[in-house]
Amino acid sequence: MSDLERALQAADDGLEDSLERLFALLKIPSISTDPAYRHGCREAADWLKRDLAALGFETSLRETPGHPVVLAKLQKPGATHVLFYGHYDVQPVDPLEKWETPPFEPKIVTVGGKKIIVGRGSSDDKGQVMTFVEACRAWKAATGALPVGVTLMIEGEEECGSTNLPAFLEEAKDDLAADTALVCDTTMWGPGKPAITSALRGLIYEEITIRAANRDLHSGMYGGAARNPLHVLSEIVAGLHDKTGRVTLPGFYDGVPETPEDVREQWRGLGLDAEAFLAPVGLSLPAGEQDRMIIEQVQSRPTCDVNGMWGGYTGPGAKTVIAAEAHAKVSFRLVGDQDPAAIRQAFRAYVRQGLPADCAVEFSGHKGSRAIQVPVDSPALARTREALADEWGVEPVTIGLGGSIPVVGDFKRTLGLDTLLVGFALDDDRIHSPNEKYDLESFRRGTRSWIRILAALAA
Repeated sequence: MSDLERALQAADDGLEDSLERLFALLKIPSISTDPAYRHGCREAADWLKRDLAALGFETSLRETPGHPVVLAKLQKPGATHVLFYGHYDVQPVDPLEKWETPPFEPKIVTVGGKKIIVGRGSSDDKGQVMTFVEACRAWKAATGALPVGVTLMIEGEEECGSTNLPAFLEEAKDDLAADTALVCDTTMWGPGKPAITSALRGLIYEEITIRAANRDLHSGMYGGAARNPLHVLSEIVAGLHDKTGRVTLPGFYDGVPETPEDVREQWRGLGLDAEAFLAPVGLSLPAGEQDRMIIEQVQSRPTCDVNGMWGGYTGPGAKTVIAAEAHAKVSFRLVGDQDPAAIRQAFRAYVRQGLPADCAVEFSGHKGSRAIQVPVDSPALARTREALADEWGVEPVTIGLGGSIPVVGDFKRTLGLDTLLVGFALDDDRIHSPNEKYDLESFRRGTRSWIRILAALAA
């Protein structure tokens, strides 16, 4: 057997032990956005540090103003060196009553004849991180060494904006030197169909508060006379799109490239039907730009979405008030050369223009990121394509991702690294939702895929 075959065999033989380790990590409630779970984030970081140290990595926890970063390095002089990124923090589990099993008590269940791992973080991102860790373990078990040098950087704040990561990258620049970055926080094209992500949309996130009266008002006394900020906010939000699904902000489409017709033709050949895409979430009609295919709407076109609206009384029963404040969270997904700062400015100007004289607005902006285009002609990407094809028996799809992974841009700006984005999640993994899952096949073959990719990059 070749070294590669021995490593693949080691992964298969050790699958049960690999799952035990994954379950141990999944049981840790590392919800980064909630201060009540700060201890869980520290526990998850410590667990990873110990596990990687046991594999022979030089490991440390690097403190930040938030949660620590796990840094682990194993040198291989004269060989290619890769930097792997993942995150150990997870989303909140709300609404808890929607979970069919406790979110931090992972288990394997069979659904439709298919075995799945159920639990918060199983897909995003602990299960994905552990496919890479287990690939390294298999190489060490089979040959005593890795085919390339490896640094793992696993952060604990991805689910709350990675606020402290850019400063950490700048501070740890020398420790993170590598030839290529690897990110396993993406999806496959579909079951049995691997994908390499070549483009990522950028992101702008805004919170707005509109205020009118100086207190909540009795609607029987003031209704009809007092300005209602919920009405004002509703009108502003409704005006963000026209009837064709286009965003109405002036200059919003500046820098948006038109997809070449030959690429559009390739996408048509993928057979992504709008009704089939939406059916699993209980929908049937696409709501985006009417002149665009569904695949364009979700990956290559910019978007605006209202992620939350609230104000006034929302408890049980009736309370007849006119709220003093109304709130909304709004996000924009960006493509091409769209400028996050310009879009933030345009959005705020639009909101101010929609305010009546008796109202005031307050904005709270989160970190913005530009869209990312990964070079599709790099030798590393070509070798990765071959490795994935060898494992899955089909050619992987090279395609864009509708989501945003800001660290990819940070890697390029701060470390000068291009990134290979290879993940094994599926669209139905219920990421960020109750009953998150990860297919057992995604975990098993994801590990095998990374074994092959490391061998291919060593070449």
